[in-house]
Amino acid sequence: MAEGSAPPTLRWSTVEHYLGEGLAASYPLSSAASRPLVTYEIGDGGRDIALHVELDRRQRPPHSRLPAVHIDQVSYGGRRMARIRTTDVALMRDFHDLLMSVAGRIVSDGHPLDVAFGETVRAWSALLERPRAAALHKRLGLHGELAVLGVLAARYGWSTALDAWTGPDKEQHDFSLPEYDLEVKTTSSERHLHTVHGLGQLQATRGRPLWLVFIRLTRGGAGGRSLSASVDAVRDAAAAHNVACGTKLTRSLVAAGWTDGDNDDERWTPRDEPLLLAAEDVPGITFDHVTPRIAERVSSVRYVIDVTGFASAPAPPFTLTDFRLP
Repeated sequence: MAEGSAPPTLRWSTVEHYLGEGLAASYPLSSAASRPLVTYEIGDGGRDIALHVELDRRQRPPHSRLPAVHIDQVSYGGRRMARIRTTDVALMRDFHDLLMSVAGRIVSDGHPLDVAFGETVRAWSALLERPRAAALHKRLGLHGELAVLGVLAARYGWSTALDAWTGPDKEQHDFSLPEYDLEVKTTSSERHLHTVHGLGQLQATRGRPLWLVFIRLTRGGAGGRSLSASVDAVRDAAAAHNVACGTKLTRSLVAAGWTDGDNDDERWTPRDEPLLLAAEDVPGITFDHVTPRIAERVSSVRYVIDVTGFASAPAPPFTLTDFRLP
C-alpha cells in the first residue's frame, strides 16, 4: 500500500449510469501492486453497490452496528474479501460517498479496514440515519407532483394547474381541480409501496371525487432527470406562459421546501406507467374506518399501502400515457 498516495476516485455519475442500465461492473480503487486490494462493485442487475477489501490470513471483517450497513466475507478471484454493502436503497447516493471515504482512508492513509470503517462511520453517521431517508422521500414526492403538474398544465392550462396545486400549502390533498381532487404518491421501491400520512389523505372531500396517482421511479442513469433539472424545466414552462405563473410557481416551490441552492444530482426515470385509481378502490384507513373517540384522541397516523398488481381505472378523468419527468 502506498500510504500518502492520491485518494481513489469514482464519480457517482459513472456508478449511476451502470445502475440505470442495470449493468454489473467492478472498479479497482487500489493499484495492482498494493495490498490490500480494494475494489468497488456494482452488483448483477445494477441493483446494489459494495466495497470489497482484501483480508489477510488472520483478519476478519469488522462488525457494523448500523442497521443500514452490512459487512460480510466473500471470495473474489481466490482472495478473502470483506464486503461492505447497504440494505437501504434510499441511502445509496450517500452510501457511495461513504464507501469512497473508507477506500480513501485505506488506500491513501494506510489505515486498516476496521480503523478506516470506524472513522468513516463516526464522520458520516448523521447522513446514514433517518433524516436522509426522510429527505429522499420528500424529494421524490416533489418530483412526482411536478410531473403531474406538467400533465395538468397541458390539459387545463398553467393558471388553472398552479391554482389547483395545493400540496405545498399542506392542504388535505395535493391538487384541487374544478371537478375532483388529486393525491400523488411517489416511491422508489420495486413494489408499489406508498406511505400515507393521516386519516384524511385518502378521504374524499364531501361531494368531490378523489383520485390517486401512484408513481414508481427508478434510477435513470444518463437518461434520467434530477429534481433540479425538473424544477428548472417546470419553472421555465410556467414563466413562458406569463410572468404571474412563473412567480406563483416559485412561491409554491419555496413553500414545498425547495431552494435554488439545492444541488440534487440523483437522476430518476419512471419505472412504468403510473397507476390512476379512484379513492374508493384504494386500501386505506380513513375517518370512515374509526370511531369519533379514536379520531379525537389519535393525533397522528402513518401507514404503508401496497397497490402492486392493481390496474388503472378504466375511465379516469385524465390520462397519463407516455408519462415522463419534466
